[in-house]
Amino acid sequence: MINVTKTYLPDKQKYKKYVDSIYSNGWVTNNGPLVKLLEKRLAKYLNVKNIVLVSNGTVALELAYRTLGVEGSAITSPFSFVATSSSLVTNGIKPIFADIDIKSFNININNIEKLIEKDTSTIVPVHVFGNSCDVEKIDNIAKNNNLKVVYDAAHAFGVKFKNKSVLSYGDISTLSFHATKIFHTIEGGALIINDDSLVEKARYLINFGIKNKNEIPELGINAKMNEFEAAMGLCVLDDINELNLERSLIYDFYKNELDGLVIFQEQNCDSTPNHSYFPIILESEDQLKIVENALNKNAIFPRRYFYPSLDTLSYIKQNQFCEISRNIASRVLCLPIYPGLEIKQQKLISEIIKNEV
Repeated sequence: MINVTKTYLPDKQKYKKYVDSIYSNGWVTNNGPLVKLLEKRLAKYLNVKNIVLVSNGTVALELAYRTLGVEGSAITSPFSFVATSSSLVTNGIKPIFADIDIKSFNININNIEKLIEKDTSTIVPVHVFGNSCDVEKIDNIAKNNNLKVVYDAAHAFGVKFKNKSVLSYGDISTLSFHATKIFHTIEGGALIINDDSLVEKARYLINFGIKNKNEIPELGINAKMNEFEAAMGLCVLDDINELNLERSLIYDFYKNELDGLVIFQEQNCDSTPNHSYFPIILESEDQLKIVENALNKNAIFPRRYFYPSLDTLSYIKQNQFCEISRNIASRVLCLPIYPGLEIKQQKLISEIIKNEV
């Protein structure tokens, strides 16, 4: 069976050495030595100033809003994983969906300013499939309208924009380290905070709002990463360059084999790809279903990232009709891409698609 992704598990003995150290010192959570070490190594690898590790990518978004004091409404993308919008709703923030660009799949910057309302406080763009948004223009819009920017960078691990980490833009960027991501800690996530003065606040917010033994200044939650997850992250980080190379080879194979038969996402020419996903756009939803069924019959299971378009969710009351997002969501299929996917499997996938389009 070939799934859309497969969790990378590093050398068991290397992981065991970290586990042995956990057993030796008895420190399993509450900002242990492995969490501190992983934060230090990730900050260096990603070339960012401040990184706060958390329990998952969804709470990373929620904590970003709390750290910045986001209220009212936020302009965001309808073409993303559901957590992008649900994290807003659960924090009492109204999502306002700005339709996407038909080529990049990212939020269309020309749709942002006209949707700003009196209570709009934030823009929440998404680097869809690791493809960088136009961060310079978004940041300019934010400054001109006195808005915060929280980038949902769940897919953008390691991405650079003009030779600078894409995570360096906006007020806060959030990462997901779920087991399906190119870098993972089993479950986990992170906040990349560009304002040094906000780091302490984020750190006590992830620990129930407890600043010290005498102060609980804010309503917080329990969002700490544990030592076993950090151990996995340290092991995976050791192998990340080799993993990225293997992903790039699979990506290039698909691109060469399917060129002219399907539509590809247009990459931002100022940013580096991280090959985290390989989305294709079919001619119609009917054709998508034909291709998907043909692959499924061969025990190959791609995924319709991201379907449905978030502007169709019943629990979000808003009046935006995002035509382009709905159109792309109905025709997008992400193909299997992960280290260990054999060349014969890649060929089978591409041949089945060629036969059906």
